[in-house]
Amino acid sequence: MLPEVRSHVSAPLTAQLGHQLGLAPELEATHLNVERIASVAVVAAAHSGGYAAIGHLLGLLAALPAPTEAGERFWSDLWRSSGTAYLLPANIKAEVLRSLAGEGTALARQILSAADEMTPLQRVAAAEVIGQALAESDHLPDLKTQVIGELWLRDLELTAWHVLHADRRSDGPAGRKAFLEAWTNA
Repeated sequence: MLPEVRSHVSAPLTAQLGHQLGLAPELEATHLNVERIASVAVVAAAHSGGYAAIGHLLGLLAALPAPTEAGERFWSDLWRSSGTAYLLPANIKAEVLRSLAGEGTALARQILSAADEMTPLQRVAAAEVIGQALAESDHLPDLKTQVIGELWLRDLELTAWHVLHADRRSDGPAGRKAFLEAWTNA
């Protein structure tokens, strides 16, 4: 599941390519050689963490039962077991749609709020509900549902953190310079 690429996501990459490789956005393909293409791929990979994290977050949610009448029992059980309504489809629908459009920070914050709201016992119960649904849909009968659910929850939280971390706005030259000065003066 990949979100739509918005210009604000690729703008830092465009600037970095222009700066590091001397490439202009209007550069014709005839001026690219294999080395330049490889350099573009390396810089693009370095800048794709947030985009990939949003896609992974959406993929994790897509693994759960669909929020339809058939999946109603799952979502009801998840709500009861987790003690939080933050993850209910009605409460994350707008954030999921924004994530599909490339804006995943609101969904990431909602997910981390849900995790923060759960007590340890609620987390175990939620993991069991999630694990059961994943074991049935992914045909993973060899693994305990509690383990599957806990791994899914950990992955969801960590991916939400990656989305938020990748969205930080201080990555410009001034932010990097401030970091290097602080780091070298420590």
